[in-house]
Amino acid sequence: MIKNGKSYYYYPGCSLKGTGKHYEESVLSVFKALGISFVELPDWNCCGATTYMSINQMASYIMASRNLAIAERDGKDIFAPCSACYMVLLKTQYAYKNYPHVKEEIDKALDKVGLSYSERVRVRHPLDLIVTDVGMEEIKKKITRPFDRNLKVATYYGCLLGRPFPMFDHPCFPQAIDILVETLGAEAVEYPLKTRCCGGSLTGTIREVGYRLVYLLLKEAKKRGASAIVTVCPLCQFNLEAYQKEISKKYGEEFNMPILYFTQLLGLALGIHEKKLGLNRLLVSPEPVLNALP
Repeated sequence: MIKNGKSYYYYPGCSLKGTGKHYEESVLSVFKALGISFVELPDWNCCGATTYMSINQMASYIMASRNLAIAERDGKDIFAPCSACYMVLLKTQYAYKNYPHVKEEIDKALDKVGLSYSERVRVRHPLDLIVTDVGMEEIKKKITRPFDRNLKVATYYGCLLGRPFPMFDHPCFPQAIDILVETLGAEAVEYPLKTRCCGGSLTGTIREVGYRLVYLLLKEAKKRGASAIVTVCPLCQFNLEAYQKEISKKYGEEFNMPILYFTQLLGLALGIHEKKLGLNRLLVSPEPVLNALP
């Protein structure tokens, strides 16, 4: 059970209701198994990540602030599994606190819909809650199917989890997933590209660039002897998994690398059924990971 005994609002964002559905399934299943109390944020809206990056920064702040205001109204902190959502919510809080013109615009917009915000909400990531608040000692007690040490995992954090807001881990050399992987019995291989960008939306816009970035990540994991890559971000997971056939053909190097969410790996070790963790939704078979279970 979580040490502080709090109940949280779960903010899914758009991805976890779509292409990242298996992330949602695994996060919620793991949180229930660990005794973390939560309910879905009522009437949530998109965080505005795409709006912020390509159209209108202020509109993104206002969209994100509505979610913060709803949580504050109900006296709950938020956890956001999506790296983009997590970053945008934190960035909105930062802008609100540090830029008076942003605060003024957000306050006006929220007032129009009967809401207000006064910086009392804390935004958390599920990895932070699991590693910091639950803790590895508690995780160890709940493991029913520890992985074989021969399972070698490349831990991939992506570029948004710890930057520009390193809330619970080192921004350039994070260790939280590595610690979790080792606790589950597997080996976290040395993976120097763990915070390098996966290309984001470039795989769908400027493919030459996007594919190259994904290729480098897959190649390095394969070079390090990894059986799988474990990540925290729905876009990272999609990019690393969905384009393996195209990248294998383009670069003349075969890739068949399972790409799992850290919560899927944890859930397996906790004895949660594969379907409840969304493993049936993976495009690349997780067989090497499943074979490492007792």
